[in-house]
Amino acid sequence: MGMSDNAVLSMVLLDRLEGFDGLDSRGLNLDGSAWIGTDFNKLWLKAEAERSAGKSSGRTEALWSHAVAAFWDLQTGVRHDFGGGPSRQWAVLGVQGIAPYWFNIEAAVYAGAAGRTAARARAEYTVRITQRAILTPEVEVNAYGQSDLARGIGSGFSDARLGLRIRYEIRREFAPYIGINWARKLGQTASLARQESAPRSERQIFAGVRLWF
Repeated sequence: MGMSDNAVLSMVLLDRLEGFDGLDSRGLNLDGSAWIGTDFNKLWLKAEAERSAGKSSGRTEALWSHAVAAFWDLQTGVRHDFGGGPSRQWAVLGVQGIAPYWFNIEAAVYAGAAGRTAARARAEYTVRITQRAILTPEVEVNAYGQSDLARGIGSGFSDARLGLRIRYEIRREFAPYIGINWARKLGQTASLARQESAPRSERQIFAGVRLWF
């Protein structure tokens, strides 16, 4: 008997739980998601957070996801930014899926109060070195439609991050990893950082664990 497309499944993925050490900061990063639903409709919860120098910042999202093509979902919902200034709330419209050659893609546009808009794109690729050792390069870019001086953000492309990590799957559900991130503020956001004598670029090395169940 085949499995029903309407069967309700769920998954929790803690993609990153890591400590990092950079030229200008050190702390903890968390990046995780959870979903519940069927093959065609799911509720997603996503969270990203950083704790450094006694301060926390990050974002959370609650999204309704609907399959629109093989390997591709359309997602809509809300996002909440916290830390690094006043909190912000956004409406979200995005896509998530697997592009040709097995690139994992996330892209979204955001609309907030006072005419604020933003966009975010993220891509990663999995390279299996052995049955257990896996290399993952990834890139992320953020942009904003207008400046948000209270959060140190300028209009246009605001920042980009390039990361590389290698994990070892002791079990598929449990994989310690090490890696390195390069991050840089761009355009007007970099100019605002310069005015505040804040770093415009950073390199971090990190070690952590990836869990899912």
